[in-house]
Amino acid sequence: MKAKWTKAIAATAAMMAMALTAGAHAQNAPTGAPIRIAMIEGMSGPFANAGAAVERNLRFGVETVNARGGVKLADGVHPLELVVLDSKGSAEEALVQLRAAADRHIGFIAQGNSSAVAAALLAAIDRQNAREPDNRALFLNYSADDPALTNASCSFWHFRFDAHAGMRMDALADVMERDKSVKKVYLLNQDYSFGHDVSTLARAALSAKRPDIAVVGDEFHPIGRVKDFAPYVAKIRASGADAVVTGNWGNDLTLLVKAAREQGLDTKFYTFYGNSLGAPAALGDAGVKRVIAVADWHPNAGGAASDAWYAAFRQRFPAAQDDYPVLRMPLMIGMLAAAMNRAGSAQPEQVAKALEGMKYEQNEGGFHASWMRAEDHQLIQPLYVMEMDKAGTPGVHFDNEGSGYGFRTVLGLPAARTVAPTTCRMKRP
Repeated sequence: MKAKWTKAIAATAAMMAMALTAGAHAQNAPTGAPIRIAMIEGMSGPFANAGAAVERNLRFGVETVNARGGVKLADGVHPLELVVLDSKGSAEEALVQLRAAADRHIGFIAQGNSSAVAAALLAAIDRQNAREPDNRALFLNYSADDPALTNASCSFWHFRFDAHAGMRMDALADVMERDKSVKKVYLLNQDYSFGHDVSTLARAALSAKRPDIAVVGDEFHPIGRVKDFAPYVAKIRASGADAVVTGNWGNDLTLLVKAAREQGLDTKFYTFYGNSLGAPAALGDAGVKRVIAVADWHPNAGGAASDAWYAAFRQRFPAAQDDYPVLRMPLMIGMLAAAMNRAGSAQPEQVAKALEGMKYEQNEGGFHASWMRAEDHQLIQPLYVMEMDKAGTPGVHFDNEGSGYGFRTVLGLPAARTVAPTTCRMKRP
């Protein structure tokens, strides 16, 4: 990356690495049978880059837990093990892989890229757990943001570690409320449950906070199948929109912003994932102060503990193209391990009960205070709205993926400010 590490941060990263190594030797080595976590994700197909990013983040979490001594259960100390299963981005293939995980008696299923896939997995896990009480599984959701998953479709066996779409949209709308330059908005989203949620939520948020803004377009495109977004960009231009609101992710976002740059589209992009997977590099100077994103954390969030955590991730994954740390994913692994330690068990039901209501800070007291709401199993955590700018400008110490562009915080919300109501009526075993 072009932005230089400070000596203090580099030293802190080295100290963290030494502490992890020392911890592994100082504590009982994890000699028990591995506790497996099946990651069911699209590792091939149009969103393979997103799947690879998830794998890196989950592996970082698993390696951190194991370096600290593993998980301490009643029968001894166990390491965690990540098992990667390729869903090819398909709900049907994800269900095939879920059955494969069940046949191997893997009790923890992790997935997140696609709310449609998450809904299919959750329904299947509910059925499996009812039919096979000796082969139950817990669903750990790190990115599927359809609000229904912790509302009408909530389940005892499901825990979401990402802010849902309504929580993210509320944070974006807080910034749009102050952005008086925006008079017309174009909504462009992927044509599946999550994309439709983003559209509905955007309309509701704008109606409440900026009723003067006109929605001049509300369009959905096939997910993962559009190779050229130029026709969509032409429609946005023709509408006279000042801003685009999109929940697009993966290549559907990268190709969209690339087409916007190539056509010189002079609008703002209010996004859920505009800080990820090649989007800043695809936009270049065209995205400076025009791309806004929302996330649970970002490298320029600030603070010594945050900087040190980021330094440790970059030390583990130094390649520029791997520079996409997603804090909630290693955090999810850390919370899972803490719940197992608390329960003294790796049985899914006992772990679920230990997770309910758990308070957690990343790096054992370092930063990012969060808690798992027991009513709906929704993690309550800080959120950051940020804007893109050149690395080295005020507030942009680190860039993204070696692009020379990063993000500065324009609105930081502590966990308590992100709480959204829930309609969940959970049935417990």
